[in-house]
Amino acid sequence: MKPFKFTPYLKSVIWGGERIAALKNIETELTDIGESWEISGVPGNETCVAEGPEKGQPLSALIDKYGARLLGEKVYKQYGDEFPLLVKIIDARRDLSVQVHPDDALARKRHNCNGKTEMWYILDTTPDAKIYAGLSKQLDPASYRRDVEAKTIMDDITAHDSHPGDVFFLPAGRVHAIGAGNLLLEIQQTSDITYRIYDYDRRDANGNPRELHTELAADAIDYTLYPDYKSAPKPLAPGMELLAECKYFDVRLLTIDSPRKIDYADGCFVIVTCTKGSIEVDSDNSVTMLHPGETILVPADRPDLTITGNGQAVTAHIN
Repeated sequence: MKPFKFTPYLKSVIWGGERIAALKNIETELTDIGESWEISGVPGNETCVAEGPEKGQPLSALIDKYGARLLGEKVYKQYGDEFPLLVKIIDARRDLSVQVHPDDALARKRHNCNGKTEMWYILDTTPDAKIYAGLSKQLDPASYRRDVEAKTIMDDITAHDSHPGDVFFLPAGRVHAIGAGNLLLEIQQTSDITYRIYDYDRRDANGNPRELHTELAADAIDYTLYPDYKSAPKPLAPGMELLAECKYFDVRLLTIDSPRKIDYADGCFVIVTCTKGSIEVDSDNSVTMLHPGETILVPADRPDLTITGNGQAVTAHIN
């Protein structure tokens, strides 16, 4: 089965910028684009096939048609008709709200859906850009509520200088925010559950304060203090680094300057996003050219997968 390229689902938001269209070299009348959902099976926000015989078909239709051939036997058995990963490109012209996501148990109890563990790979930054991730001092639910009420919660969150190539792994429960000036790739569990903790007193298009989820977040936060919240990429082989690994995803950075065969995701689909330069993905005797900001889904049912060209790519699959 040949790889699938999807039409990105672009979202205009109050904190969005203008870099996503430029990165992807696309024309759009949308402004303030904060998110490009590259591959999504989220109901109401599904991406559709961009070209070929399946053009216009949503991701769910592909799963209905191909099942384990697309996802892999193990993944299909575990997730059924739900695509397990959501891939986004995010452009923050302004600070995003301070957020936390529930884990699977809490999300299923409250919302009958999965929780949200995610990771960020920083593509580009403006000077002085920050990522906020993890608590900087010990809190408990009572002190958390007090500081939200006092609007001093930002003093409790660790601020990190952000640079291209930085990696942040954000397990469910970790308080976080994307600071202004960051352009990044986000890979996460398929979930759209977010508890907004603080939003700088911003108002929506109708002049109303944006909703906060103070009480919902209180039970979702991991109050543990950790020594470091920035991830260190782990070299696996020449030109290959492991960016993040957990039960939900395995994410790697590939530097492509000679043909590279992908042999580490047998029995599972592979998502490939070009982050720099240009690359060609050769699978099942079909070659797909990718430029920066473009993503494809390579089915599990494939004889081989080779990437050539001159650039960088981020891959994601499930072990």
